[in-house]
Amino acid sequence: MAMAYTQSNFDKLMKRVEQFDVRVKNYLEMAGYEKWARLYAPVPRGWVMTSNIAECINSTLVAARELPIFDFLEQVRLMFARWNCTNQKNASCTFTLLGKKFQEMLLLNESKSWRMMVAPSTNYVYSVSDEGKSYIVCLEKKTCSCNMFQVDGIPCSHAWSVLNKNGMLPEEYCSEFYKRGTILKTYEVPIYPLPDKGERNIPEHIATEVVLPPKFKRPPGRPKKQREKSFSKLSKRKGTNSCSTCGQQGHNRRSCRTATRNA
Repeated sequence: MAMAYTQSNFDKLMKRVEQFDVRVKNYLEMAGYEKWARLYAPVPRGWVMTSNIAECINSTLVAARELPIFDFLEQVRLMFARWNCTNQKNASCTFTLLGKKFQEMLLLNESKSWRMMVAPSTNYVYSVSDEGKSYIVCLEKKTCSCNMFQVDGIPCSHAWSVLNKNGMLPEEYCSEFYKRGTILKTYEVPIYPLPDKGERNIPEHIATEVVLPPKFKRPPGRPKKQREKSFSKLSKRKGTNSCSTCGQQGHNRRSCRTATRNA
């Protein structure tokens, strides 16, 4: 089946399948999108901004790029070891259920939820009024019509107001990735330092070889398209046309003065 990303895309796909055979449509909906689709996201993926972790790492290794490859890799190992130790120490010193950064996000959402009005519809579905707008919160599916609950994995301000009214703990509705135990497991594998170069058993033909990074500097700005270059070549060729009557360049047979004089 074709790849889709959001619920609206799947609805359009189901309408196309229904035109061929409604039995296939009913079977796919009963089985669930996550069992037959190559990729399914319960939230709009366009709302999620990537962390650009590759760009963040490159910005910290600007000076190390000028080093030989071996020394460059050593700087990368030292950087990751330092980050691993710092994150593990911060997680071990945290006394809340969530990490420090995610706990601050949760408290910020709590401060925004004090003046909201909550109206229950069922035991799990609630209507929250915030500055003249109405939002729908479902605690069973951990969703909110503002989409921030699904994207962040942390109760938004509207979900916070519902949880506060019912006396529920907001940490139970947070993603497992933000909890202190998960963060400690992420950084539990240590990065050991390497011994000095003189103590390593390196073959002589490899130890004497120095590999430098490639000497290439990308010019600033977006690269030009190939069609612009071909157009410039064609424009230059127009000035090299020659007259078929006299053989001189700069004009054609219609504007040739020699042919007019002979006539």
